[in-house]
Amino acid sequence: MPATGAVRLVRDFVNTYEPQVGAEELTTPEQLREWLAQRQLLAEGARVRPADLATAVTVREGLRTVLRTHAGHPADPAALAALNQALPPVRPAFTTDGYQLVAAGGPAFDRALAGLIDAVRQSTEDGTWTRLKVCERDTCRWAFYDDSRNRVRRWCSMAGCGNHVKMRRAYTARTSRRRGPQAAEPPAT
Repeated sequence: MPATGAVRLVRDFVNTYEPQVGAEELTTPEQLREWLAQRQLLAEGARVRPADLATAVTVREGLRTVLRTHAGHPADPAALAALNQALPPVRPAFTTDGYQLVAAGGPAFDRALAGLIDAVRQSTEDGTWTRLKVCERDTCRWAFYDDSRNRVRRWCSMAGCGNHVKMRRAYTARTSRRRGPQAAEPPAT
């Protein structure tokens, strides 16, 4: 199943921070406004405050936590609580094509966040939501879309992170075999 625009939007939002290299795209309210405006979630001249930037980062990292659960990892309860606290109230708004979730009120920034929430709704309905995961490599955590048939992909890139993890495991196994069984067990005390 190919990735839809909704799931790509969420993936791209989560990937505005790359943990492996500490690269942050959203360092100022202006950068956040530009990112949201480029995706038609916010008007070009809309006001974005420093508090909105902090909220966006909280939402992003909360979504990263949710995507970890899609890969079979336990959720961070504190990150989920912060995510739920940061999200604006939403309501359905019906159109001729169905419905979408919109902000129940509030500033333009709340409407932009409601657009992200609606992207989660859309990808849940089209079956792509649980295919959105984060890389299993501890230092990476890059969001990726698992397009494998059996939904078992674990790394953002097999050539990069997957190869690194597999090589590390092979090295550990090789060195433990060289040491012998005595090295594997600590001495009895």
